[in-house]
Amino acid sequence: MTTPERPFAHVDESPEDVRRSMLAYLDAAAAHPEIQRVRADALEALAPATGQHLLDAGCGAGEVARLLRRLVGPAGAVTALDFSKEYVAAARSRHDGDPVDYVVGDVTALDFPDGHFDGVRSERVLQHLDDPDAAIRELARVTRPGGNVCVIDTDWASLLFDGVDQAVVDELVTTLAATHLWRNAKMGRSLRGRMVRAGLRDVDTLPVTLRFTDADSAGSVLPLVNRRFAGPLAAMLPERLVTAFHDTVDAAVARGEFLAAFTMWITVGRPAAG
Repeated sequence: MTTPERPFAHVDESPEDVRRSMLAYLDAAAAHPEIQRVRADALEALAPATGQHLLDAGCGAGEVARLLRRLVGPAGAVTALDFSKEYVAAARSRHDGDPVDYVVGDVTALDFPDGHFDGVRSERVLQHLDDPDAAIRELARVTRPGGNVCVIDTDWASLLFDGVDQAVVDELVTTLAATHLWRNAKMGRSLRGRMVRAGLRDVDTLPVTLRFTDADSAGSVLPLVNRRFAGPLAAMLPERLVTAFHDTVDAAVARGEFLAAFTMWITVGRPAAG
């Protein structure tokens, strides 16, 4: 089995070692303080309340869905959906006692009635989709009028480094873009406009810049910074370029100059009454 062109969009089609690597990446990123900071801001935007029925679309290993389940209380309900059977199985295996409905599904064609949920969230999903606008329309469709649709995504075009060889970074970014790893590297910044065009009301957006001055810490969220990472990203790049990048990162660390940063966007809107 070969690794698909966009492995994060086609997890179940990837070799077993790549699937394990991607799940390990999700776990490491979820535990990182910078991702937790983004999620805390997104949680405030979603504003879950006791008794609500919520959807986490693109749930990964399900840690956010389980948190939401605790927040909505016994009278509430949470559905955790992912396109990957592998991720849904992993999420289900980590069930902690709070009832969550784990399902396999397509965020661009949700199998739920109109207005079924009080609120929905989707994190780092739309950047991988061929038709992200269809996903936004579906998230809005299954949310009751006045409920919150909260979408979180990355602006990879904002990725920057300091203290490292800029020529190597430029070649790395250009090469990664050519791999089509992300269907849309600028998804985060485009969310507001997409949600407005989908007819959502009261659309608001918040940029959150993640910053890293420690390369080991950065490696949990930016896997290529981690020299030990042997996942799908490294397989898409020339070994010469990967080595050159790691060498310049190591040199920046040795001088105490390493810096990496990028921006994620949290955007929330409300479906209007029909």
